[in-house]
Amino acid sequence: MRFPRSLQARLGLSLGLVLTILWLMAATVTAMIVRGELDEVFDSALRETAERILPLAVTDIVGREDQGGTQRLAPIREHDEFFTYLVRDAEGRILLQSHAADPAVFPPYDEPGFRQTATHRLYSDAALRGTVRITVAEPLVHRASVAREIQMGLGLPLLVVLPVALLAIILAVRFSLEPLRRFRTRLEARGARDLSEVPAGDLPTEIAPLAATLNGLLARLRDAFEAERSFAANAAHELRTPLAGAIAQAQRLRSETQDPVTGARAAEIETTLKRLTRLSERLMQLARAEGGRLRMDRSADLRAVARVVVDDLGRGGAPGRISLSLPGAAVMSDIDPDAFGILCRNLVENALRHGAEDAPIDVTLTGDGQLIVANDGPVLPRETLNRLTARFERANASTDGSGLGLAIVAAMAARIGSPLILESPRPGGLSGFQASIQMPTDLPDTLTQGTVRKT
Repeated sequence: MRFPRSLQARLGLSLGLVLTILWLMAATVTAMIVRGELDEVFDSALRETAERILPLAVTDIVGREDQGGTQRLAPIREHDEFFTYLVRDAEGRILLQSHAADPAVFPPYDEPGFRQTATHRLYSDAALRGTVRITVAEPLVHRASVAREIQMGLGLPLLVVLPVALLAIILAVRFSLEPLRRFRTRLEARGARDLSEVPAGDLPTEIAPLAATLNGLLARLRDAFEAERSFAANAAHELRTPLAGAIAQAQRLRSETQDPVTGARAAEIETTLKRLTRLSERLMQLARAEGGRLRMDRSADLRAVARVVVDDLGRGGAPGRISLSLPGAAVMSDIDPDAFGILCRNLVENALRHGAEDAPIDVTLTGDGQLIVANDGPVLPRETLNRLTARFERANASTDGSGLGLAIVAAMAARIGSPLILESPRPGGLSGFQASIQMPTDLPDTLTQGTVRKT
């Protein structure tokens, strides 16, 4: 027999089995003890019956005019006679008998005391120097019937008590394991990046060490992730100055040299250094997305941030390509404006880099805080959409880019509790790509739970 995997089911089943076995053992031992006591009581009743009837029988027999005749006592009313008796003389002749006595079940008299046959328990006694003898008999089936009734009386309550006891055990076990279920609920409610300590003060002493071990593991993981993010951010930050100096030297080399080959190499070096600079910036943004504070204690209008980002990208190399649509009323949100700027910039740059050239980029911020960035281009297969939010993953390997833009946006979306929705083709069209994310706003019921959804 295999025990269930549930600890609650195991405890309930094991305790129920133990309770049933103990109850049956107790009922059996009790029945045996009661059977012994019953035998003593019935033996005493046999003897007392004989001792009470014998003097009366002697008086009756001595006073008879017809000596040696058999007298059968007639019953006053019909009833079950469990004790029957015979009164005999020294020669074995029956002098007196109860109305239901069967002489065939009475063996010959041998001596006073108890005796047992295959069907009856008997007690014999004598008076007048053994000339008047009495034997009282009780059927063994009567004792067996009483013993069975007692056993049934002890066993039948088991049919009622046992289910009630099992239910009580289940409720008690469930109540005892309630702190463990609360601990599990608190742990399941955690986000993928929430590595803070799980409260475990109400756990039983047997489970508390496991919770302490788990919290210790979470602390070590948190320290490891913090160290990783800190290293990435610090490394990217420290690289900015030498990279800027190297780019300046490459630009100076291009301006000073007259050799076309050297100029081309200097231009290639400058392009590589700029790509490395963008990668370091993306690494800093990723560290901010995964570990920095994204929600503030106050709200700000997201329209101003979206306008600044779009204007900056438009001046930087995409004049007239970006179409920005903003609502007339303010879109107030407690998301950090810098974080929203990073999120918006990455989505727009992704559209500029991977969308069709010279096709417009539509950036929309709705009144309820939904940011939508759509571009034209070929339809992306579902397999590509499913891996776009992975780090260093690009839809087209031939295009320039770090492969971290959508990964940064997805990390932020997961931490603010809003879904990043990637769609291709764009809704209402036959081609293109659209990314949308719901910002937390001051409007009620605008947050939607999720992580990343791709269609």
